[in-house]
Amino acid sequence: MTKEPAIRVRGIEKSFKDLHVLRGVDFEVAAGSIFALLGSNGAGKTTLVRILSTLLKADAGTAAVNGFDVAGTPGGVRESISLTGQFAAVDEVLSGRENLVLIAKLRHLKNPGEIADDLLARFSLTDAGGRKASTYSGGMRRRLDIAMSLIGNPPIIFLDEPTTGLDPQARLEVWQTVKRLAETGTTVLLTTQTLDEAEQLADRIAILHKGTIIQNGTLAELKQLLPAATVEYVEKQPSLEDVFLALVGETGETGETGETGETGSARDRTDGVPAGKESR
Repeated sequence: MTKEPAIRVRGIEKSFKDLHVLRGVDFEVAAGSIFALLGSNGAGKTTLVRILSTLLKADAGTAAVNGFDVAGTPGGVRESISLTGQFAAVDEVLSGRENLVLIAKLRHLKNPGEIADDLLARFSLTDAGGRKASTYSGGMRRRLDIAMSLIGNPPIIFLDEPTTGLDPQARLEVWQTVKRLAETGTTVLLTTQTLDEAEQLADRIAILHKGTIIQNGTLAELKQLLPAATVEYVEKQPSLEDVFLALVGETGETGETGETGETGSARDRTDGVPAGKESR
């Protein structure tokens, strides 16, 4: 028996006066997967997320989230999702723990303190839980924001360009967090304009261009659209990210709390290739 997709979109269209933003968008997202919606600025990514999260009405087409029709049963959709926007929406006057407790109380959940402590541990923020969010680094603030989104255990989470404005180290921390979400069964719809973000995280990638999906597939399927390159060994020139991480002496660690991420080193990313060389 085929499992019902967590998200199904059919022929979604949206215009703002004479500006046609979405021109018939179709795709499905499997439950428990990470689906990346990749596109440049103005492609319509955020507009589509706003429609799927019931914040905006489509002009045409249908969409279902967790089995609920977006237009017909918006209340069911809202109970099934959490939306994290492009910038962290945390109260900087409150501590990390107080932010989590506040959201748990607003959701009328029992034992808000226990929920907060569990999420702080899950997102490696326990040591920083008593500090004001204004003292957090960008990566810590974004992780707290995502943790707040998970209160109430929504089966589906929308992440709208979650690493916007973050430095390379903070970006790696967020990537690790998103991967752990999928490992625990949460369905993630991720919008991004960063190619390596989609490549690192997504089970499937849909390319949104000028309001339509022009390609949709796994990374391997998309790579097959171009002919294979000739394999050569050349002297490797380090990327700016390699230089940055080497200079700060960390690979996903945050000095503020002594936390250690799980991201591999530059050497891990080139396993199987002779030192100082890379395959292309």
